[in-house]
Amino acid sequence: MDTHIPIIVDGQAGIFAHSKAKIAELNARAKERLCLMDTRMRTLMAEPEEGAATAEYAVVLIAATGFAALLVTILKSDAIKTLLTNLIKKALNVG
Repeated sequence: MDTHIPIIVDGQAGIFAHSKAKIAELNARAKERLCLMDTRMRTLMAEPEEGAATAEYAVVLIAATGFAALLVTILKSDAIKTLLTNLIKKALNVG
């Protein structure tokens, strides 16, 4: 760092004036970040479960897709095809 610090600034030693300015700058940045963090926390606390509904829908969708795949597999089996075909034949012959 080639920061040149003057020896005397406004009647004070330069290092103290420089340090005072740096501390003021850091204090301002800390307050700004603290304010932003407070805003974020308040936003999160206002609607803490906003993303939970989306996650629940995703889990239900995956479960429903798995159940549908299981039903398709069962209905494609020869035993179920025969059972359903005989059931329909009996229903049509009754009338």
